[in-house]
Amino acid sequence: MPNFKYKIRDKYGKAATGTIEGESKEAVASHFKNMEYTPTFIEEIGHGLQSADPFFEKFFKGVKLEELIIFTRQLMTLQAAGVPILSSLGSIREQLENKYFKEIIEKILYDVESGISLSESCVKYPGIFPEVYTHMLAAGEASGQLEDILKKLGDLLEHELDIRMKVKQATRYPLLVLIAIAIAFPLAVIFIIPRFADLFKSFNTALPIPTRILLGLNYIFVHFWFLIISGLIVFVYLFRKVSKMEHFRPVWDRLKLKMPVFGQLFLKIALSRFAKITSILITSGIPIVSALEIVKGSVGNRVISDSINNIARDISKGNSMALSMKASGLYPGIVIQMVKIGEDTGQLDNLLMRTAEYYDAQIDYTVKNLAVLVEPMLILVLGVMVLFLALGIFLPMWNLSHLYIRMGGL
Repeated sequence: MPNFKYKIRDKYGKAATGTIEGESKEAVASHFKNMEYTPTFIEEIGHGLQSADPFFEKFFKGVKLEELIIFTRQLMTLQAAGVPILSSLGSIREQLENKYFKEIIEKILYDVESGISLSESCVKYPGIFPEVYTHMLAAGEASGQLEDILKKLGDLLEHELDIRMKVKQATRYPLLVLIAIAIAFPLAVIFIIPRFADLFKSFNTALPIPTRILLGLNYIFVHFWFLIISGLIVFVYLFRKVSKMEHFRPVWDRLKLKMPVFGQLFLKIALSRFAKITSILITSGIPIVSALEIVKGSVGNRVISDSINNIARDISKGNSMALSMKASGLYPGIVIQMVKIGEDTGQLDNLLMRTAEYYDAQIDYTVKNLAVLVEPMLILVLGVMVLFLALGIFLPMWNLSHLYIRMGGL
């Protein structure tokens, strides 16, 4: 459908502008009139870019997770107050500061008014509304419990935001130290080593290997710095591309799970997501196999995602979920035990939620003690760098002092 640029006024005379998809000018005008807006200008501006492109949405016109949480909470509150869905979306749209999100809600409004369900319209924008979000909306619309589903979605999104903040907190300290080392070492090689190089060259003696390496690095950094920077940029770009490829992604995700310290943290985060989302989906009335099909794309690790896919396949054949998880060799004993008890008692959703709470506590503990766990490795890296610089600078001076003593002794 083509896009239209519009100018409208509400019943109080307040003006608003934006763009919207529509079949024709008349359809767009009718849409605004039904919402009690007076259109003053409507003009077709072409089809433009598709908003459903996740890459475009993420890097050019993104919607933050915090904004989606606020939208969900506001929609839940309005639904609880008995406000019709069209009026609810219209009210929320007026309060949005993100122009792109405002345009998306306007398009959703148009779809809902045309008879399309809210969940079906949200599916068009996967860069904003995750698969879990749209499936839960569909379940809420089908069961007539949209308010309850929106509350669960708000809780789920806040849990995801909390996990992201914990990951940032966990990685901030080691990243800052590594960045400082990556900057300090080249600066030392570029600005400190040349001061000693002139002194060393004045003596007709062979330089130690560490010193020759540092002088070689100094030459490379000074004369080929642009190639180094370009190479790093290309490497990061290619690594991001390759790590998302179908064949390489499982390898990279498996390596992440085996990383010292961080591997266990990533595993706990993935298991917390798995347990939390599966529990909420089952509680929302979604069958276990469908819930697992949905959750496998939300755990953030291809290895675990593939194992969830195998578990769903085994359950569809009539096998036990706990036995399938045990056979994968990926899930800790406590998760398997909780799932088995949940299957035996018919309270799988409740036991999975308790599992998520257990792992959330474990994540908190790991993050709080991460500095203690990572510090020895960082000290080792820093120590090796300082030792190498010291050997490169002081070994020649030590050799020269011995040479001077011998010459003086003669």
